[in-house]
Amino acid sequence: MSPALSAGHQARPPDFSALEFRASLGMFATGVTIVTARTDSGELVGLTANSFNSVSLSPPLVLWSLARTAGSMAAFSNGRHYAINVLAADQQALAERFAARGTDRWTGVAFTTGVSGAPVLDGVAASFECFNRSQYAEGDHVIFVGEVEHCGHRPEASPLLFHGGRFYAEHPL
Repeated sequence: MSPALSAGHQARPPDFSALEFRASLGMFATGVTIVTARTDSGELVGLTANSFNSVSLSPPLVLWSLARTAGSMAAFSNGRHYAINVLAADQQALAERFAARGTDRWTGVAFTTGVSGAPVLDGVAASFECFNRSQYAEGDHVIFVGEVEHCGHRPEASPLLFHGGRFYAEHPL
């Protein structure tokens, strides 16, 4: 608990709508990832996420977050490993596919099995294979901190970006 909370302090109530908050968050340009895992029964799980960040170089830690109501919450919260696949500029269709509901996300998707069993998608700009180190429930999401056990990247790859509700391909300035 933070010192402010333990001292009985609280944040002021928001003076904006949930829609305004979401639109304001959308103005922060991010990369796009697909987080993947394999359940104990062998089922493939994956979803598009842009809530990805580095945490620490030593030990190598990254984070991402998932809505508490996500259908894949049990698979990720109970699993030991997952992979974070940073998408390349030509993978927008894959990002949209793994963001869609009620569809078979994995049919025809090329991947290799990572060192700890999580699927690593072919053609990505970078991948981080993680041990599921810790989880923090905050608001309507759970923050997952992964300890990176293996990573790789394609130096020539351009990233897929997301800003203001739209995808963009990176263009050097």
